[in-house]
Amino acid sequence: MVDFRSTELIMEEHELKKYLQEYKSGDKPWDIKNHVGLVKSMMHFIGSTDSELRDKLIYSTFFHLAIDNQLEDDLLSDLLDYSLSDDMLFKGIGENGTDTVFTRAFSSLVIAVILYKDNEDDFLPRDAVYKTKDLLINYINSENDLRGFVPVKGWAHSIAHVADAFDELILNKKIEQKDLLDMLPPLWEKILVSDSVYVHGEDERMATPILAMLEKGLDLVEIEHLLKGIPAELKRRKEQVNEENYWFLEANCKNFLKSFYVKISSRENLISLRRNIELCLSEL
Repeated sequence: MVDFRSTELIMEEHELKKYLQEYKSGDKPWDIKNHVGLVKSMMHFIGSTDSELRDKLIYSTFFHLAIDNQLEDDLLSDLLDYSLSDDMLFKGIGENGTDTVFTRAFSSLVIAVILYKDNEDDFLPRDAVYKTKDLLINYINSENDLRGFVPVKGWAHSIAHVADAFDELILNKKIEQKDLLDMLPPLWEKILVSDSVYVHGEDERMATPILAMLEKGLDLVEIEHLLKGIPAELKRRKEQVNEENYWFLEANCKNFLKSFYVKISSRENLISLRRNIELCLSEL
């Protein structure tokens, strides 16, 4: 088992960046002998405010290493466990406007990559997948920093990233239809936020796992029930927030409904759902 909390084998940030730049450009091969130290170093700096290091080098390298079978199943299992920890997915949870969001948001993407790989190779035990489900639900319920693109520091995108993780989780063969009812409410609740307006494609990314639920067998009635309740829910919340925040809420709701409508527009089996979205939009 890899101890990701140990600083043993961890490189300096500038050393890691230089190595990953050379690896990405093809000037250096992946260092198989020191690959555990490289992975530990990448996780150590995955919350860096250097957007090139965090996004274009660390995350993209993780993705390609996993897809190309360069990371062993045991290492990916240890990596999943660490990514779900208080040091990573829950680092600074509850904060808003601080740099800890980068660690949380990019931990979500690492989790998504590992789940994607498990969907291909089926190496994670069922308990690990269900632990992931429970902690992702806990995380999305607790995440307050909804920023998308942060000037100078690049993408945070916490909600879009966790939506990607949920999408891979829903596709997992170990997840059953009954489990979808645990995931739908927290995802739906994060659509109906009034603190700010999603302006970086979060509506489209949130629609993807909800559509995946329908494809997995979620009863259409569950979504239709939520849709029918939106006008009354917005009216109720209008009494609880100031005017500007209410318009944030309505904008987020409308943007999601429109994105969801487009995603299902070519699906003949979802005609009734399209009609419910049309009716809901007409009432807002």
